[in-house]
Amino acid sequence: MDAKRKSEPTPMKSRSTVERKSEREMLVTRTFNGPARIVFEAWTTPALLQRWWMPKSLGISFLSCEADVRTGGTYRFVFGHPASEQPMAFFGKYLDVIPYSRLVWTNDEGGEGGAVTTVTFEERGGETLVVMHELYPSKEALDGELASGSYHGGMGDSFDQLDELLVTLGRDVGRS
Repeated sequence: MDAKRKSEPTPMKSRSTVERKSEREMLVTRTFNGPARIVFEAWTTPALLQRWWMPKSLGISFLSCEADVRTGGTYRFVFGHPASEQPMAFFGKYLDVIPYSRLVWTNDEGGEGGAVTTVTFEERGGETLVVMHELYPSKEALDGELASGSYHGGMGDSFDQLDELLVTLGRDVGRS
């Protein structure tokens, strides 16, 4: 793959795009139908995260979801899969939290191989542009993540589930 092609965005499932920005960086963008406040809450409220974060298509279920969403706070998501005897845990620390506009967290379960994720939320006329930037510690770590298919399959499914949740949340907000 030449350098020019490496940086061209490619469509993911639905309205998402994924772009490899460098040997260590991935960028995923998607516009969600809802105000930044509601989209941000879906990313930071454990009861809401459990409804969309893990793609149902993979047969993985949340066992627990803890998130102390503040700068310096921590998170721990534990998942189960019928084919695995041991649960999978994803955990880390929030490095920066600016309500309704920015989240930055570490992905510590990979040890030295964990990425730092930055998500921004930009409201545009009732919709929210979400930009997720992941910085991996090495080219090999990112290559491994790409080989897993999570950017082109699972993430698109998760974002579709978030779209569905936002429709429900939008109706609930409209009633209150």
